[in-house]
Amino acid sequence: MPHDMNELTIERLGHLGDGIAPGPIYASRTLPDEVVRGTLEGDRLTDVRIVTPSSDRVAAPCRHYKSCGGCAVQHASEAFVAHWKMGIVEHALAAQDVTATFRPLISSAPHTRRRATFSGRRTKKGALVGFHSAGSTAVIAVPECLLVTPALLAAIPIVEEITILGGSRKGELSLTVTETRSGLDISVTNGKPMDTALEVALGGLVNKGRLLRLSWDGEQVVQRDTPTVDFDGITVPLPPGAFLQATTDGEAMLRACVTEAVGSAGRILDLFAGCGTFALPLARNAAVHAIEALPAMLEALDQGWRRADTLKPVTTQARDLFRNPVLPEDLKTYDAIVIDPPRAGAEAQMAALAQSDVPVIAAVSCNPATFARDAKLLIAGGYRLDWVQVVDQFRWSTHVELVARFVKPPRPKR
Repeated sequence: MPHDMNELTIERLGHLGDGIAPGPIYASRTLPDEVVRGTLEGDRLTDVRIVTPSSDRVAAPCRHYKSCGGCAVQHASEAFVAHWKMGIVEHALAAQDVTATFRPLISSAPHTRRRATFSGRRTKKGALVGFHSAGSTAVIAVPECLLVTPALLAAIPIVEEITILGGSRKGELSLTVTETRSGLDISVTNGKPMDTALEVALGGLVNKGRLLRLSWDGEQVVQRDTPTVDFDGITVPLPPGAFLQATTDGEAMLRACVTEAVGSAGRILDLFAGCGTFALPLARNAAVHAIEALPAMLEALDQGWRRADTLKPVTTQARDLFRNPVLPEDLKTYDAIVIDPPRAGAEAQMAALAQSDVPVIAAVSCNPATFARDAKLLIAGGYRLDWVQVVDQFRWSTHVELVARFVKPPRPKR
């Protein structure tokens, strides 16, 4: 049962963005050293009131912040957020007995998120489109969101039309909107079953020129033209549902770090290559072999390579690296490896890499915990963690991305 309680002092901020007081008791949107009051419900403080604010507390810049759950730490200064996010990585590494040299955090600017997933509900008068409120399934309209690009904000009326056409009063649509080089690409899930009338109505939105492509529960409904993206000036067609970094500047930051990490390597292996975010730009100076599980992404990568000028050879292979990792004996011809696995990390593949003699590994990660686990494997195999660069591509969120450089000295000659 909830009950009133006395004042609490927040000791630290957890990796999910909640302030943590002794107990532990969790209080959202609080900061370390703040004195707070509220109603205790289990291990969570609700109706939080700030009695003594932290010197790191700032006024949230977005007018939607109090109701929207899309951002977690707009109430904290940029310096605090940078220190906190780097601390998340440092603590994850420490849990594996790994230390590292950290470079200063770099972050994406506001209004740069080129892909966002909106929630849509039909209403009596039309549709409600936005993000969920904090800790709730309620949808909050966000017409002045500070995260997404102007093109995504301008797409909200179109998303509302799609919700009216394909949503139900009882369910909720999930609508992923991507701003590509050539127009908007929208993918919808949880909609009404597709039938002829709905397909014609949705096709009308695309054919009016307002959208480039529309997919429904994984199936393409209509496409006016092929959506394309640029990877450092190299144009690539974007397959439906393909992975894409959230911001163009975040992608550029990650790519610059990877490029620096591999240095003058002449032959590079790119694991979990996607559509070529790293492989294609690296091919300006090196031959690249790109491995990815999804053939559609490799086809896009190959098209980008064939259409580009002055790139060195890029070869591709469809392969499930979780079930079938590249083995040490197959790594002998490479000067550097780039690896950018999903959140689960790449434990089996990292174990194989640890047994190799490839001089340099550029590791990209979106999960500090699995990165730390995989880093320990590499270090146990003789690699040294040279540096870690934290990239805050998901501004004001709890999400953390990073690039790390691992090096292995040559084995002594016998």
